[in-house]
Amino acid sequence: MIPSDSPTDPPPEEELIAETNIKKKKTNKKKKKKRRRRRKVVTPEEISASRFVHAWAFPEKLWNDEDEELALKWEERNKAGRIVFELHSHSHCSDGFLSPSALVERAHSNGVRVLALTDHDTMSGIGEAIEAAGKFGMKIIPGVEISASHFSKEEAHTTEPVHILAYYGKWGPAKYSELERMLSSIREGRYLRAKEMLSKLDNLKMPLKFEQILKLAGTGVAPGRVHVARAMVEAGYVENLRQAFNRYLYDGGPAYATGSEPDAEEVVKLICRTGGVSVLAHPWALKNPISVVKSLKSAGLHAIEVHRSDGKLSGLSDLADSYGLLKVGGSDFHGRKGCEEPDLGSVNLPILAVYEFLNLAQPIWCNALKDILSTSSDNNNHDLKENGFSFPGSGKLSFEFPELEVLGTKLSFVTTSCNL
Repeated sequence: MIPSDSPTDPPPEEELIAETNIKKKKTNKKKKKKRRRRRKVVTPEEISASRFVHAWAFPEKLWNDEDEELALKWEERNKAGRIVFELHSHSHCSDGFLSPSALVERAHSNGVRVLALTDHDTMSGIGEAIEAAGKFGMKIIPGVEISASHFSKEEAHTTEPVHILAYYGKWGPAKYSELERMLSSIREGRYLRAKEMLSKLDNLKMPLKFEQILKLAGTGVAPGRVHVARAMVEAGYVENLRQAFNRYLYDGGPAYATGSEPDAEEVVKLICRTGGVSVLAHPWALKNPISVVKSLKSAGLHAIEVHRSDGKLSGLSDLADSYGLLKVGGSDFHGRKGCEEPDLGSVNLPILAVYEFLNLAQPIWCNALKDILSTSSDNNNHDLKENGFSFPGSGKLSFEFPELEVLGTKLSFVTTSCNL
């Protein structure tokens, strides 16, 4: 730029700043135009799916023409990082850090309206979560993340730890005692597993006391790897939980140990028998996801986690399509202090994915309720009530069968549904 001789002309630095600001304004205008052009058009299928989801989540509110804007609002919430459904979370009843009620409160503050509590191998926090959700007008999907082991038939003598998510209706699982027997067995195995991990750490010159692990886990909570990791941090062996897992406690790591996890195919079959929806959790962590998905699909697997806070994994999406599985996802929130992890409600589930999940789940949950009512025993009813499930009282239930709009060739609603 040629310096100006005129004393009234602005200095070269000011000219440069002015030119830069003009360029920025032009660039911002172009970006805004591109964003407007790229704005997604909400399809009729998405509007109809939004109507379905809205009717399930808020049955007390009648749908009207103005509510078609919910589809647009749903998209806006997604863009703002706030979503209605959270399908994967943990409380201090397993390896989370928050109580079920505190978890619900945090979810509510993040804009979550439907929360699935999926603690590891226990449903003991469901009752507290349901009670807390009532204060915020939220809905709880009772869930559990079951620890399992997959034996590869293709690669002889190789096993891989697998986690299966189970989702139930508000009445809880059918054949609850059968499910609880398996969960109880897994929890008992966690105590032996923790002792084996401590033995391995002792050999690595990092001694820890078992009593300390139990204290960190809390009364009645089966110890897990996170509790061992916390003890390692307190002892000064590692700087944080992430370092404990990355160096010692990862699957197959020098301090890793297995428990009494059942076969993954048997877990899926049990979930199906007890009226649940089965979902393969975090398949991106598996060494051989194709082999696992193939065998679990034959056992009755319904879906796999594909959507994450960092976006959908295209490879896993293709894998789900190949085996006719639904695509879901959740934050897998634990509330670990000092650890970076996705927050509650951070996974932007597409409205069609939520619809497909509920469309599949409702008849399964309805049949589970019928099974509970037709084969219920005093012991089973007591177990359900003890765990906070909304078990119906005596007398006949009045089922409602709202007519739902058919979406055409792409989607089809269930024509009968009990709102579970």
